[in-house]
Formats: sequence, C-alpha cells, structure tokens
Amino acid sequence: MLPLLSIHWNPDPVIIDFGVFALRYYGLLWIVGLALAYFIVRRQYRDRRIGDDKFEPLFFYCFFGILIGARLGHCIFYDWAYYKDHFVEMILPFKQTAEGWKMTGYTGLASHGGTLGLIIALWLYCRKTRMHYMDVLDMIAVATPITACCIRLANLMNSEIIGKPADVPWAFVFERVDMLPRHPAQLYEAIAYFLFFIGMVWLYKRARTYHRGFYFGLCLTEIFVFRFFIEFLKENQVDFENGMTLNMGQWLSVPFILIGIYFMCFYGRNNATAR
Repeated sequence: MLPLLSIHWNPDPVIIDFGVFALRYYGLLWIVGLALAYFIVRRQYRDRRIGDDKFEPLFFYCFFGILIGARLGHCIFYDWAYYKDHFVEMILPFKQTAEGWKMTGYTGLASHGGTLGLIIALWLYCRKTRMHYMDVLDMIAVATPITACCIRLANLMNSEIIGKPADVPWAFVFERVDMLPRHPAQLYEAIAYFLFFIGMVWLYKRARTYHRGFYFGLCLTEIFVFRFFIEFLKENQVDFENGMTLNMGQWLSVPFILIGIYFMCFYGRNNATAR
C-alpha cells in the first residue's frame, strides 16, 4: 500500500531531443553547478587580488579533473567487470548497442573519483601558476557543495541512486524503477549540500582568518560524513555490494573523512590564510 502523500516521480530526463544530440537535465545541471562554482571562486580570487591571468586556466583544470576522475572512479570502483572489456565506452560518451554505436553521454560518474580527480588537477594547476596549493583548495572548497547539490538534483531527474523502500509521507515512487515508495536519497543529499554551501559562504563572509586547509578539510569532512550515513538509506548501486557490511560508497568515504579532519583540525594551524 502506497503512503497517502507519496510523490510519483517519472520526469523525462531529456529536455529537448535534436536527433543527433539531446539536451538532458543531467548535463544541464552539471553545467549549472560548475558555472555557479566558477563565479563563486572568481569572486574569491578578486577578494584576494589575484590576477585574471591565474584564474582563467582554473576552469579548464577543474572541468577535466572532475570529469575524468568521476568517470574513471565509476568504471573502476563500481563496474570494472564490464568496462575492462569495453575500454572505449569508459573514455568516450558512446555505447555499443544492437543498432551500432550510440551517443549516450557518460552514464556513470562517481563523486569520490571526481573529488580525487579535482585534487590532482588542482595540483597540476598550482605547479603551472605557482600559487599555494592549499589556498586554491580552500577557495574551491567554498564552492564545491553547491556543485554537489546540482549533481544530486541531476541524479533525481534521472531517477537514479534511489533510496530504500520507506513509508514516510514524502516518499517518492520512482516509476522508471518500480512502484515502491522510497526515500528520495538524492533530494536529501541535495538539500544537505545546499545547507553546507550556505554555511561555507557564511564562514567566508565573516572575514575571519582561518588556517590554510581549514575550508578544504571542512568541505571533505561534512560532505563525506553525510555521504557515509546517507548510504544506509540508499539501495546498493551494484550487485557485489549486497554482501558487504558497508557499501563501496561508504568505504571510499572513510579516507576522505580522515583527510578532511586532519586538514580542518591540525594542518597549517600556524600558517594562516591571507584574506
């Protein structure tokens, strides 16, 4: 029996289909999330009086770092059994079907891989611009939660990463999956990340000087602690997780939580960030 107030959810993930190309909510929300982060970080660069010549390459590094890391993270950690025999599909946004190759976009992206890819890309960026690595990580960290929020809204529009069956009045029935009322886990995460973003901006606007690495550590800690616990309300994404005490998302969250706590509480306490 469905809860009285359950929400039937079945939006078309395609906004406009141009034939050879389709504009999807997933891609659009990714672009919105990155664009918001772009303007937020640009404002921080100007606050610190850092020239545009150093800011301009940043988006390139962030975009490809996140995309490559998120794609490889999904393929390696969640679906290696398939992609080890379909290497081209891992790299290119195409899938081999009975009718031939079809452009599908990247149908699997993992946030843990995206985070690692971003960290590596920013290291390369800092080598080129000679900026302090932790200063850049701190600025990116302020904007990261709003991008994460948009990505989870994209998952919601795709009816993916669904929650476990629930009898709460706000349960969603993801009709593309089944007719069971479930926790809207994607929406829980989107709301949490939006609140984290408001908190980060509030801390930044207070104009208080924190030690280098504080925002980076806070961002990792709050996002991946929440991610660890929200996984208990989610369905496992792949079959091999069914026999695990903690699922893959939780195991991958643990090192990020430990790194976050270290940078938030211990790293660089005698080396304040200039504001």
